[in-house]
Amino acid sequence: MDMEQLKRNQILGNSTEQEPLMKSSGEAKPRTPVRVYIFTFFAAIGGFEMGYNFSVVSGAMILVKEEFHLSTFWQELIVSVASGTAIIGALVGGFVNQRCGRKPTLLACAMVLTVGAVVEAIATSRNVLLIGRLTVGFGIGGVSTTVPVYIAEIAPWSIRGRLVSVYYLFMTGAEFVASVVDGIFSPYKKTGWRFMFGLAALPSAIMFMGCLWLPESPSWLVSRGACEHAREVLVRIRGTANVDEELQAIQTVCKEQESYDKKSRFYEMLTTSSTRKALLVGCVLVSMQDLSGINLILSYCATILQMSGVQGDRAVFWLAVVIYFGNFIFPFVGLYLVEKVGRRKLLLGSLAGVTVCLFLCGGAFYMVKQHDVAITFNERAISNISNNCPATGFCLDCLGVQENCGFCYAKDSSNNPIYGSCVPIHVSFSDNTAAFGRCSRNDHSVTWSYQACPYKHAWLATLALVLYIAAFGLGMGPLPWTINSEIYPLWARSTGYGFATAVKWSTYLVLSMTFLSLTEWITSFGAFWLYGGISLLGWLFFFAYLPETKNKSPEELEHLFS
Repeated sequence: MDMEQLKRNQILGNSTEQEPLMKSSGEAKPRTPVRVYIFTFFAAIGGFEMGYNFSVVSGAMILVKEEFHLSTFWQELIVSVASGTAIIGALVGGFVNQRCGRKPTLLACAMVLTVGAVVEAIATSRNVLLIGRLTVGFGIGGVSTTVPVYIAEIAPWSIRGRLVSVYYLFMTGAEFVASVVDGIFSPYKKTGWRFMFGLAALPSAIMFMGCLWLPESPSWLVSRGACEHAREVLVRIRGTANVDEELQAIQTVCKEQESYDKKSRFYEMLTTSSTRKALLVGCVLVSMQDLSGINLILSYCATILQMSGVQGDRAVFWLAVVIYFGNFIFPFVGLYLVEKVGRRKLLLGSLAGVTVCLFLCGGAFYMVKQHDVAITFNERAISNISNNCPATGFCLDCLGVQENCGFCYAKDSSNNPIYGSCVPIHVSFSDNTAAFGRCSRNDHSVTWSYQACPYKHAWLATLALVLYIAAFGLGMGPLPWTINSEIYPLWARSTGYGFATAVKWSTYLVLSMTFLSLTEWITSFGAFWLYGGISLLGWLFFFAYLPETKNKSPEELEHLFS
């Protein structure tokens, strides 16, 4: 250890020789003041807004498309446009929170989200609704850039990862809340969607009022030369006057980076080896969240369950609720482990589990395809029925092509489906056809299926999805946000985080627009195997390049990739 590093450790109290001495003396660990958790709560409402606005639209669109007679293009536009403006909001948010401060940016984002929710709720046309979605997306991009950075900068080092993870917990909790809200208001055809969208204004209004009370980030204040103000803030949020060591550490970091204020931050990030590595790791982290399939699984959860063979609308609905609930609960386990196990080990273990589960999902769907029931009877050959339903092939061909086609099938003595026919679900058959074709609704020897093909091992895909949600929630859910808020030096933190967040939203936009087409091009099991392969590559990348950030001081984080 050189003399310069020894001096740094003495300033920060990070000496490896000191730590055992403190533990052996039985010195109590300083308690975190309650106000830190309150500040975190108000800031993390931004995560709730993001999760709610992206999830509630799936239920609202069922009612909106009838209200405004939307074409398929307009449905896709209203659903996806928010992620498009979130890209712009992330880039602008990174610039604004570096230039104006974290607190003003949080206030502006809360106001934008409130206005956007109100516009959505009172929309009288599809154009007005589109404007509301554009506005909401812009606010979401801003909070996704600012909230984790702000929480990381006010949190004590010992629980920084845990507090930043609260942001993700709020996001997953909001997704669950949105699914419940959709269920409550779905019976109200004319006004239900207005309540679904409009309720988003309530948490954003609470966030705005709470952020008025929030202090500015001490790190940002020091970077602007307001050291005395920064000291006052540290005293306020630490609950003690003994903050000189932490303030000295922040000042040391800022002094080292003063020269960067005169240059283009993004240009300097790309031309400086350490920050270029940090930016690459940060972008891969947030991109891997989507490339490992989480948003697609949550967005198309009911569709995936039906594709796997789960029968009945109610069964699909409640299984989807279980999966959403798991997506909310399992991050709490990760929240407990993050400061004990460390970021690197927890993320690698989580991504390994995600990869295995994706291959299991693909295997389950491959078995569905292999055991699919054949279309044996052709009703058009025995009657004068005119329809566009497939006359040959398998059940998946019947239900996957025509929305107005149903599959009726007979079972053997072991209750396994053995043969069937694909016919229009609105046709009434004559007695002669019923006796010969076995597909009449009056014929109790056959079973009708309108949304999912019969497959006795459908539980395999459901189990793989539940295990996937558990593995993802432990690390891959919260940790990309946590690590991204830590790995950039102070002078590049807002710019780096903003750019990485924009990359995340760009990835989400591309994947959400290609998932269903991808399942048609390379089959459903091929899509899961593709995501599993991408996740495996991501694991290898993180194993080689991801450093540990647990319990690192600001100065140690500054030199992570040096």
